[in-house]
Amino acid sequence: MSYLLRVVLPDRPGMLGAIATALGEAGADIVSLDVVERGPDGAVDDLLVQLPPGRMADALITAACSVPGVTVESLRPYLGADDLHRDLELVDEIAAAPRKALQLLVDHAPGVFRAGWAVLLDPSGPLAHSMGAPELAGVPLTWLPLSGPRRVTGDEKWVPARWRDLGTELAVAPVGEPGTAVLLGRPGGPRFRDSEVMRLAHLAGLAATVVGSTAPA
Repeated sequence: MSYLLRVVLPDRPGMLGAIATALGEAGADIVSLDVVERGPDGAVDDLLVQLPPGRMADALITAACSVPGVTVESLRPYLGADDLHRDLELVDEIAAAPRKALQLLVDHAPGVFRAGWAVLLDPSGPLAHSMGAPELAGVPLTWLPLSGPRRVTGDEKWVPARWRDLGTELAVAPVGEPGTAVLLGRPGGPRFRDSEVMRLAHLAGLAATVVGSTAPA
């Protein structure tokens, strides 16, 4: 079983090696590691790990927390694809098929951000969506147009109750113009960090630029 473990590591030499050793002793295999953010509290890292059958997920938390100074921010099962999860990989996909840039954005943004789904929409409704995206029938889109990229808080009235029940974290970014946006959902968390919101905005802007450059004059 694969799990996504988000940890905050103190900014000290050897911390990454120490947590890798602790997780290995718990039977976990680290598949990949992404640095989400660096700040005064240390580095925020996402570790995609695999546990063999019969091992409990709680062992990952216990192992990580056994390293002094490490904080576990979240742990959740991860069922996403492992083949494309880097920003530059998505940029390469878009550059290779510019006319499909917006569909590629929503198809691959969940993998890039270790999220569950993505939807491209405007005030009229969805324009494109990834696999696993929820139905948006009845979801008010009065929050469009956007003034800029942002994290969506769960107490916003338009957020469906079923998304709140799943602990879905949300982020949105304009795609070329304020009236078109990409909505990214991460059921079960963790919350989107500011750095992730800005990365989403950059990728959305790039996809819109590429599409605009291929439009007939």
